[in-house]
Amino acid sequence: MALIHEILGKLSLEGNQSCARQSALGTVKASTNFDAEKDAAAIETAIKTKGVDELTIINILTNRSNDQRQDIAFAYHRRTKKDLASALKGALSGNLETVMLGLIKTRPQYDASELKASMKGLGTDEDTLIEIICSRTNKELLDIQNAYRELYKTELEKDIVSDTSGDFRKLMVALAKGKRQEEGSVVDYEKIDQDARELYEAGVKRKGTDVGKWITIMTERSTPHLQKVFERYKSYSPYDMEESIKKEVKGDLENAFLNLVQCIQNKPLYFADRLYESMKGRGTKDKILIRTMVSRSELDMLKIRKEFKKKYGKSLHYFIGQDTKGDYQRALFNLCGGDD
Repeated sequence: MALIHEILGKLSLEGNQSCARQSALGTVKASTNFDAEKDAAAIETAIKTKGVDELTIINILTNRSNDQRQDIAFAYHRRTKKDLASALKGALSGNLETVMLGLIKTRPQYDASELKASMKGLGTDEDTLIEIICSRTNKELLDIQNAYRELYKTELEKDIVSDTSGDFRKLMVALAKGKRQEEGSVVDYEKIDQDARELYEAGVKRKGTDVGKWITIMTERSTPHLQKVFERYKSYSPYDMEESIKKEVKGDLENAFLNLVQCIQNKPLYFADRLYESMKGRGTKDKILIRTMVSRSELDMLKIRKEFKKKYGKSLHYFIGQDTKGDYQRALFNLCGGDD
């Protein structure tokens, strides 16, 4: 029995260490004196209050980890016999409602629901499809596939196939499989050189583009390997990888390859750019802003903030302050986790 306890102790310690590594770069962390019952009761009171006490709801849900929010939802259901999502829908509205509903889903459920929404009805929101499929890891993509199957009783790949076409479809399907090689400890310089040369020969060097070759290399090789391939590529091609993509392909395929290359080169910078694009100029692209803040708050928001400030000269916090207001702004500030 003592041995079992020791093994379980080691397992939970290893699990905690990997969670700690992950959340070290996140702005939303697990609350130390967490009490799901207490939080559920406070949310119930806040919803019942005349005029709704939004502040209490925001402060609880933006200051708990995703796992803790699942526990709160469970405790809420046990207390009230009502689904927390339905209760929040009835109590809140607009962008604040969207943020809070996003926070109470598990991460795979959230991504799955965003993907489903991007492919529902007439026309596809390719931008959302591209962002999620290009930026998630193997493990995240497999979790999304499972959540998608559970929520919608169909396969993610099936929906992608029916909503896209041509080489764009091939690229999305290959990425969604989540079969990218994992990071190896050995750097294979010959393979790096071969891949860089093949990318050049399949594109800029020839008339027309061998898109299949690009898809194979960019969806199957590990991220660190591809970072070195793109660097090596410049010694073959007069253009870097992004410039080559712009010259060789157009439309959704161009957009997808560009997003993919940016994610591979520097994912936090990619999301900093997405956030900037969502807030620059007139009007705010709230959907992109909300999805990025909700989905990255526990993963790498600190890195994203750093890249944002470095590139755009002002903090992410400053931009959110300029572009949003009221309770919605307060929720985003909490997910942002401070000014730089």
